[in-house]
Amino acid sequence: MDALLAIRARGITKSFGDVVALDGIDLDVAQGQIHGLAGSNGAGKTTLLGLLLGLAVADSGRLEILGTQVGRALAAPGSISGFVDGPGLYPSLTARQNLAALAALRGRDARTAGIDDVLDQVGLTDVADDRARGFSLGMRQRLGLAAALLTKPRLLVLDEPSNGLDPAGKRHVHGVLDRLASEGTSVVLSSHRMDDLEALCSEVTILATGRVVFSGPLGKLAAENRELDYRVITSDPPAARRLAADTTGIRIVDDTAARSDTEVLLVRALAPALDELVVKLVHAGIALRELAPVVSPLEAAFLALTEQQEAGR
Repeated sequence: MDALLAIRARGITKSFGDVVALDGIDLDVAQGQIHGLAGSNGAGKTTLLGLLLGLAVADSGRLEILGTQVGRALAAPGSISGFVDGPGLYPSLTARQNLAALAALRGRDARTAGIDDVLDQVGLTDVADDRARGFSLGMRQRLGLAAALLTKPRLLVLDEPSNGLDPAGKRHVHGVLDRLASEGTSVVLSSHRMDDLEALCSEVTILATGRVVFSGPLGKLAAENRELDYRVITSDPPAARRLAADTTGIRIVDDTAARSDTEVLLVRALAPALDELVVKLVHAGIALRELAPVVSPLEAAFLALTEQQEAGR
């Protein structure tokens, strides 16, 4: 196995009866990388995460994790941790007791398991002695992350880790994952939130009907020639609209923008045409107050690729 890869999968298949969950999956995840996994419901994400955690075995193909080939008789190495379909918690126990119970199941002394440290990492120190049954969804997700961190894993596999988190909690968890990656831990996370994947991941794999329809750097998605819709807000909307109408490759897509009192101009364009419009606005002395895609490049690519794959089934 390539020494720089934490995961190398080739031709992985997995079926449940007549249902093909994974159909010839290839996946590379570098060490110290946060790798995103996206796909519609039923695309195969949960099945793939389960294989990585050793909760299931592939029907065929080759899977290497942290330099070890994973087979039917080999469970996931101890340096792999995470959760699928939400963390499993004991609701009647406190956060600290949940982690102590988990440490005991792994043959570790709770006094030296680093429980206080992982609670602090995920921001749950103040509720360490509260029962888990009273936790919000976001707090349970953070406690699940704390449980995953107990073993100091080299590979962390997480299913919707930002589910239920408020903005502050999300920022905190993102910070934890960024730090882990900077220290060499590889992270594979599944999310329906494209903004989370864009904020965290250097590479992403998109699944549709059990197959990989894209895998690679986020920048590669943006580089592919796809028109996007953009919101444009300027200091002079009527003049901006006239410039947009006169710029090759720019299409105005909102009817209401024709009104002189409309603040937001919606245009459809490739990046080069949009760059030309920005230059024209600057030369005309028009201030550009906002320029943002209505749908992110990752979300646009996700929708296009998954719809195309599902239509071709």
